[in-house]
Amino acid sequence: MKTTLNNIQYIDFPVIKDYRGNLSFIQEGVVPYAFKRVYYLFDVPSGAERGGHAHIAQKQILIALSGSFDVLLDDGNERKTYTLNKPAVGLYVVEGLWRELQNFSSGAVCLVIAEDVYDEGDYIRDYDAFKEWKQQ
Repeated sequence: MKTTLNNIQYIDFPVIKDYRGNLSFIQEGVVPYAFKRVYYLFDVPSGAERGGHAHIAQKQILIALSGSFDVLLDDGNERKTYTLNKPAVGLYVVEGLWRELQNFSSGAVCLVIAEDVYDEGDYIRDYDAFKEWKQQ
């Protein structure tokens, strides 16, 4: 798998500012792929980590709807941490990267826009197996 951290990018979602509060939206054309699933993480206990896997063929965008958290990404050669803390900014994570979500603030909510429906066969859950797969 040839994807690297160079394939990672931030996506700014449109914001409509209003004295009553801001509104942001996600729709076709704003996300760089057709998506079939949206899910969210919330009430993550202090010190807990999520993720700990790679996707073989699925792209995702992660957004901190509330609070903040860190996303550690690993392409098999390089690791980098991205902090998410703005509800109108998403982190576009391509397939073939190991990901770990850490340092959730109190009340943090992570929204994920997934390219496809859940498929356990798309996951690599062992880091050593991920490293071997990246070498192929």
